[in-house]
Amino acid sequence: MNTPTPTPTTTAPVEPQIPSRSEIIDRYAGRAPVQWGTEVAGVVSTLADIPGMTSVGRPRVALTFDACGGGGAGDGFDAALIDMLREHRVPATLFLNARWIGVHPELAAELATDPLLAVACHGTRHVPLSVTGASAYRIAGTASVEEVYDELTGNIDWFVERTGEASRYTRPGTAHCDEVAAAIARDLGMPVAGFSVNGDGGATFAAAQVRDTIAGVRDGDIVLAHMNRPGGGTARGCAQALPPLLDRGGRVRHAVTVSRST
Repeated sequence: MNTPTPTPTTTAPVEPQIPSRSEIIDRYAGRAPVQWGTEVAGVVSTLADIPGMTSVGRPRVALTFDACGGGGAGDGFDAALIDMLREHRVPATLFLNARWIGVHPELAAELATDPLLAVACHGTRHVPLSVTGASAYRIAGTASVEEVYDELTGNIDWFVERTGEASRYTRPGTAHCDEVAAAIARDLGMPVAGFSVNGDGGATFAAAQVRDTIAGVRDGDIVLAHMNRPGGGTARGCAQALPPLLDRGGRVRHAVTVSRST
């Protein structure tokens, strides 16, 4: 008796189970923030802020690179930086804004498949996260709970389609937020990822400045730099700083691949 050949099946990405817009509005309506900046309550600023991240006796750092988009130089791609990370087998987390993905859809999809690289959300419009319209670097932030929700969730479908899940972390445009917005992000399952080391000064540092800044990282640091400004010193500075860091036993890891349950 012949046994039928099983029909291959494919598993569709599971739609993330997050609170609805109305649920978040009901939960946070009328809540007034008292903190504003890059280090407010609820922001993950170092690896020590992530449950389960314990030291193993060697320096641990996380490299994160933002792709902001928005026209002009902001839409660039630092191929030399990504090539260098791949050459040295250095993992990194790439925070991708919806505007940058829109300019580079095929490239963004390819980066999302690279096991060396983790991708995470850098917002939809690349604005600070605020429930009162606070601004940073002359960029007006979201002005309500509703706008915070939309900025955080406007690009979730892309991450689900490419990675099988919603982004595990988010980084607001300018990395600024208030603590109410940070709490909303956490409720949505994508806590705000901050930083403890500004690795390239918003893509303004020369290579030597990037090199010296990254060379001084300490255990648990999260480094913020940029992958959308190929004309800056980020790639060359990282290429000069990372090999010595690795040679002295440093461990570079993803900032966003730690399970939420740990």
